[in-house]
Amino acid sequence: MIDGAHVIVYSHDAEADRAFFRDVLEYPHVDAGGGWLVFKLPPAELAVHPTEATQQHELYLMCSDLDTVMQRLTARGVQFSEPVTEARWGRVTKLRLPGGGAVGIYEPRHPRATDL
Repeated sequence: MIDGAHVIVYSHDAEADRAFFRDVLEYPHVDAGGGWLVFKLPPAELAVHPTEATQQHELYLMCSDLDTVMQRLTARGVQFSEPVTEARWGRVTKLRLPGGGAVGIYEPRHPRATDL
């Protein structure tokens, strides 16, 4: 049976983004060889959303207290690329990666599959 998932973040500066996940978010990691870091993620969920547009995939990190997480990450130099918005399903924003990309982060208001 499938026992995991592998998320890929494409970056214009992979070294900087790897350092961000390692040093700022402090994710545990292994070196898969040659400095190619693979990070252990917190428990994850998968949702499938309908679209008529070009199919794409997104990464959102989850937290139980968005304000506290944003405060801690801001103290570590993290910049947020969007203001916090209130959605039916949670409070959401995006944090900027050093390589120029962005990753969503949200405080869910829906039941969490990670609690199963």
